[in-house]
Amino acid sequence: MNALTKTESTALAPMSEGDLMRVLQSSLYPGAAPDSIKMVLGYCKAAGLDPMQKPVHIVPMWDGKARQMRDVVMPGVNLYRTQAARSGQFAGMSEPEFGPDETVTLGGQSITFPVWCRVTVKRLLSNGTVAEFTAREFWMENYAVKGGQEKSIAPNAMWTKRPRGQIAKCAAAQALRIAFPEIASAPTADEMEGKQIHPDDSLQQVHQRAQPSPELLEAARDAAGKGVSQYAEWWKAITKEQRQLLADEHAALKLRAEDADKARTVEEEVDPFPGGSGTGHREPDPFVAALGDD
Repeated sequence: MNALTKTESTALAPMSEGDLMRVLQSSLYPGAAPDSIKMVLGYCKAAGLDPMQKPVHIVPMWDGKARQMRDVVMPGVNLYRTQAARSGQFAGMSEPEFGPDETVTLGGQSITFPVWCRVTVKRLLSNGTVAEFTAREFWMENYAVKGGQEKSIAPNAMWTKRPRGQIAKCAAAQALRIAFPEIASAPTADEMEGKQIHPDDSLQQVHQRAQPSPELLEAARDAAGKGVSQYAEWWKAITKEQRQLLADEHAALKLRAEDADKARTVEEEVDPFPGGSGTGHREPDPFVAALGDD
C-alpha cells in the first residue's frame, strides 16, 4: 500500500459520533448545543440522511408551555427537492412568480415586500401525464417576527433583508408538499422560523393530516381551470371525503377558477360559492358545510 492509498484510506475512515458532533458543531451548526446536535444525528439516522450535507436545520422556537426557547430540528426546502428528485417522478419546478409590491409599517419598521409568491412543481403521474401543482403563499401570513429582547411584530433580520427570497422558499416548500405529499409533510425551517410552539400542539399533529392524491389534485385543477361554474359543479359531485382532503387547496382552486373566467372575459352573474367575497346576503359556503356533514 503506497502513501497515497494510505492517505485516502485514512480520509475515508468513519468518524466516531463524538468526532462527528464536534465537526458539526464547529462548521455546519456553529454554536449549537450538544443536545441539539444529537437531535440532528438522530433525525438523519432515522431518515437515512447524511448529516454532513445539512439536510435539516436547528430552529430556536418559543415554547409557550415551558415559557422558554428550545431547539427544534426541521427539514430544509432543499431536502424536499432532493427527496422529490429521488422519487423518479419530479419533472421540474417553476421560477418563483411574485405579486405586486406593498409597503407597510410593522412594529415601527417600514418594509416593502411582494404581496404573494407562486411556485409550480411538475410531477410525472402513473398514467404518463405531467401534472402541475401550484402553491401561492402570502408574505404577511409567513414572515417571521423579531424575537428575544427586540420582540415585536416587525420582520426579523432575514425577512427584512430578503423579503422575496424568504417567501419564495415558503411557496416552494408548499408546492413540493402538494405535489409529493408522501415524502414532504413537515414544515420547513424557513417556514417556522420565528413562530411559536403552542402548548397543546406538536408539529407532527399539525402536519400529519391526510393529503389528497396527485390524481385528485390534478382533477381539481382541471375543473377549476374551466371556470367558476364548472368547478362548482365538480365540487358538488365529489364525495365528502374528497372535499375534506382538498380543504387546504379549496381557496386556491377557487382563485384559479376565477382567473380562468377573467381570462375569457366571462362575467358570472351568480356566485356558485356563497359565503365568498362580495356584498349582500350570503348562505353558508357549501364547502364548509360539507366538512361538518356526518
